[in-house]
Amino acid sequence: MRKQLSSLAVAATAALLLATGPPRADAPDGSSAGGYAGASARSPAGIPAVRLAAGLVGPLHVSAGRDGSVTVSEQFASRLTRIDADGSRKVLYENNGWDVAGNTQEGSTTYVVESQGAGRGDNRELAAHVRIIEEDGDQRTIGDFAALEKKDNADGGARYGFRDLPADCASKLPPELPASYTGELNTRPYGIAVSDGTVFAADAGANTVVSVNIRSGKAKTVAVLPPRPSRITAAAAAGLHLPQCVVGRSYAFEPVPTDVAVGPDGWLYVSTMPGGPESPGADARGAVFKIDPEHGKVKLLAESILSPTGIAVTSDGDVYVASLFGDGVIKLDGRTGKPSVALASASTADVVLRGSTLYATVNSLPSDPAPPNGQVATLKLGRDSRDSDDSDDS
Repeated sequence: MRKQLSSLAVAATAALLLATGPPRADAPDGSSAGGYAGASARSPAGIPAVRLAAGLVGPLHVSAGRDGSVTVSEQFASRLTRIDADGSRKVLYENNGWDVAGNTQEGSTTYVVESQGAGRGDNRELAAHVRIIEEDGDQRTIGDFAALEKKDNADGGARYGFRDLPADCASKLPPELPASYTGELNTRPYGIAVSDGTVFAADAGANTVVSVNIRSGKAKTVAVLPPRPSRITAAAAAGLHLPQCVVGRSYAFEPVPTDVAVGPDGWLYVSTMPGGPESPGADARGAVFKIDPEHGKVKLLAESILSPTGIAVTSDGDVYVASLFGDGVIKLDGRTGKPSVALASASTADVVLRGSTLYATVNSLPSDPAPPNGQVATLKLGRDSRDSDDSDDS
C-alpha cells in the first residue's frame, strides 16, 4: 500500500508510524510530537488519572488482565512489557527488528501481532502473524498474513487517488503522491481482539480486517475497508506543496485500519485513519466503522475524528476512541453517537476497558530531545461504563 503518502504530513502522524516501522529505542526518528512529554491526563471533571507506569518507549498498544496488570507493546523498542498493579514490570517478549504491535489477553494467554517488511525502504521479506504466549512461557505462531495478502490482495480492486485528473495537472504532482493507483501487496496487522476462538486483526497494510482461527491457525479476510475521499482545500494544497490545479478535487486515501474491538451486538468496531496527512493542523478525517464478521458488511459509524488509533466498546454500546493527535480518549455515546472527551491527555495511542476502569497509553510519542516517557493512565468510570464481557478488547 502507498502508506508513504503519509510522509506529506507536516507533523509526525500515526499513518507515518504505520508506514515507516518503529524507530529503535536508542534512536527515535524524531516523531514530532513536541511539547507533549510530561503532559498530565485527567477527566473532564478534573479528576486526574492514576499513572500506572512511565518511561515507556512508544507504548502504542495496551491490554488489561484480570489481576490488575496491563501489557504494553513498546512498539519503538520491539518488545512486550507486563506491568503489574503495583507498577513492577517485566519484559514478556522481545523481537528486535520486528514491529511488535497490538496485544490482548484472554485468561493467562497473551496474543500479539508482529510483522516485518512493510515499511518504506524495508527490503526484508514480507512477514506477519499472531504470536501466542502462554503463562508458562510456551509460544507458537498462527495466521500467515503475508501468504493471505499475496494470495488475495483483498483491496487490489480498490482505486485510490484522484479521479480523471488531467495529465498536465498530474505531471505537477510530487512523486510521493501518485495521481491514482490500485491496492498493492502489503500487510501490517496493527490492532487485535479475541472472541470465541478467533483473533480479529486490523491490518493497516492490507486495509482489511482479518480473522485467524486459533485452533486451525487459518487466516481469512473478513472485510475490506473502503477508500476515504478527502477534498483538497487551498490551504491543504499550499501546506503540502501541491499544484493549484488539484484544489477542489477529491483524493481517495487508503483507510488504514488501526484497531478492532468486538461489540455487544457481535459486530466488529474498527478505527481507521486515512493514509495521508493527519496532524492537529489538518482536517479530522479518521472514522469508526462497524463490520458484520459473518458476512463482511461494512457500516460507517462515525467520522471526523482526528487520528483514531485505539478503540474499545462497552456493553451499552458506548465507544471509546484514542485520538493520537486529538484531545485524548473520545467517548461516542452508544445511543446518540454524540462525542465527548472521556480522558483529556496528549499523544494518546490506545485505550482499553476492564470492568469500570479505563486504561490508556499517553505521551506515547517521544519529544526530542527529551527521553521517551510513554505512560499508562487509568481512570475509574461510572458503573454503567463496563466492557461487554469483562475481558480485554484492545
